[in-house]
Amino acid sequence: MALHLIKLCVGCESPEQLEGWIEDRLALRRQLGDPVEQIHTTRMVPRRMEELSGGSLYWVIKGMVRARQRLLEVRPFTDAEGIGRCHLVLEPKLIRTEWQPRRPFQGWRYLKPEDAPPDADEAGGDDTLPDDLKRELHDLGLL
Repeated sequence: MALHLIKLCVGCESPEQLEGWIEDRLALRRQLGDPVEQIHTTRMVPRRMEELSGGSLYWVIKGMVRARQRLLEVRPFTDAEGIGRCHLVLEPKLIRTEWQPRRPFQGWRYLKPEDAPPDADEAGGDDTLPDDLKRELHDLGLL
């Protein structure tokens, strides 16, 4: 099984907001005549790039893993200051996952397949509850 990455989605309140950001960035790339692909730039280059083939980037939103995107490619590059960086090329489709709590961390981390939450549709989760109620029930240990 493929290795995954996990990262905080700082400033994002919900998967819906992240979807809006993705659409906005794709529209801007279209407008500028750039290739229409979603790229997330990171400061660190994964050393285990080969293991990431077929993996995903899992997004932590407000303390919970809430969604993932398939990782299509990892493109290391050197910026104008000579610092090694990395473009993560992602499939622009956001896949909801079951909620999984995560403490804050910096940058990205590797995520083993067995530690990744299942997709929400595969787990048969109840998506009818509002997010704030779902979070409160989770904090109370009822979900």
